[in-house]
Amino acid sequence: MSSVSVFLPCRKGSERIPRKNIKPFAGIEHGLIEIKLRQLLGAERVEAVHLSTNDDEILDFAATLGAGKIIPHKRCEKLSSSSTSTDDLVAHALGLVGRDRHILWTHVTSPFVGAALYDEMIETYFAKQRDGYDSLMSTNVIHGFLWNEDGPVNYDRAKEKWPRTQTLALIHEINSAAFIAPSSVYSEQADRIGLNPFKFGMDKVVGMDIDWPEDFALGEQMISAGLATL
Repeated sequence: MSSVSVFLPCRKGSERIPRKNIKPFAGIEHGLIEIKLRQLLGAERVEAVHLSTNDDEILDFAATLGAGKIIPHKRCEKLSSSSTSTDDLVAHALGLVGRDRHILWTHVTSPFVGAALYDEMIETYFAKQRDGYDSLMSTNVIHGFLWNEDGPVNYDRAKEKWPRTQTLALIHEINSAAFIAPSSVYSEQADRIGLNPFKFGMDKVVGMDIDWPEDFALGEQMISAGLATL
């Protein structure tokens, strides 16, 4: 049974939500990092979790889990600033995980993506490789009237001004919950997806990204109301 190694970047110093990654969330003492590590530990197809962070508080918490599956790494400050781009982390991820691996890049800010869904995405990734896809990325599927400054992007008003939403072309919004690719993509293309990624669609609740204070509050409220589960 094929498995993957996880790259989990977790930077200290969130500007929008102080201590975002480890502050209590929905009654969970260590918040998003605790939720995500437990989800990844519960995923059968995950072989190892490479936790890359410059936050000593997160490293200390991870050590309490006593799981050999978690491989902590104290990230250098050069790769931990607010100006560090995702592109800068691609080589870092490859260096941690190593070559001849399949890498699942995920984030603690996707708390509603649990162990079973990770296993499903991994299984889908390997199955889709046989169909010619070289990677997988998770998306939120949008059914709606989308415009840019030039007008509609997913329908033609010259043909029908207001088509039924069911007939609109689907738009995929990358939600950053998961990117899966072989390490060769990282080394040869300096990217976390290949040239032909499979788009793994999710509903907007499951694919929610906790990025802003209102997201944090909304996520807690959804759990309290039974609209989302961890």
